[in-house]
Amino acid sequence: MSTIPFAVIFDMDGTLFQTNKILGSSLEKTFEVLRSEGHWQGEAPLAVYQKIMGVPLKVVWETLLPNHDESIRNQADKLFLECLNQEIKEGKGQLYPNVIETLSLFKQRGIPLFIVSNGLEKYLEELCAYFKLHDFLTDVYSVERSLVGSKTDVVHMLLKDYTIEEAVMVGDRKSDIEAAKENGLVAVGCQFGFAAANELAGADFLIKDFLELQAFVLKRRSALTF
Repeated sequence: MSTIPFAVIFDMDGTLFQTNKILGSSLEKTFEVLRSEGHWQGEAPLAVYQKIMGVPLKVVWETLLPNHDESIRNQADKLFLECLNQEIKEGKGQLYPNVIETLSLFKQRGIPLFIVSNGLEKYLEELCAYFKLHDFLTDVYSVERSLVGSKTDVVHMLLKDYTIEEAVMVGDRKSDIEAAKENGLVAVGCQFGFAAANELAGADFLIKDFLELQAFVLKRRSALTF
């Protein structure tokens, strides 16, 4: 495989996809089943999930169901994925403004595009299929590819697999910034995602809209000597 001199790597939830559009209803449906089976009382812990959005799902269920058996967590994980995928199929989710236009522009300029996400492969495939993202992407990496289970490790794997020399990584959480920095990449933080105050402090550049990303990436690429 030939070397890729420059690429752009995206997170999915809170970066390309407005996960909040389907998060609440999917979580409520999941906990409705758990309540009906006597495994939960009270409201679905949406506020707690929103605070940790972007972490691996194993961590999600350890946080939301700290006193439950692993079997219950696995059940919740399966239910939640089914609910998310159904919501996507029903057209209830949305990409952020100017995402498709940005991906299309980058592809036209010959920039390889990738996704690295803590989401599961079935979920990512559902999103990519519904929004036709495969038309623009070179590959999609789920955290499931990593035995370590960290985004930093998955990004390292991607860089090695495709022999990428330089890349811009775009994400909305601290884990995205850390994954970029620990792999020697340029980190772009999305201020419209799930990040808490100061969470993106380590980013090289912050954006409020994908139009800002277009200008930043094209300027960065034009500065390189191929």
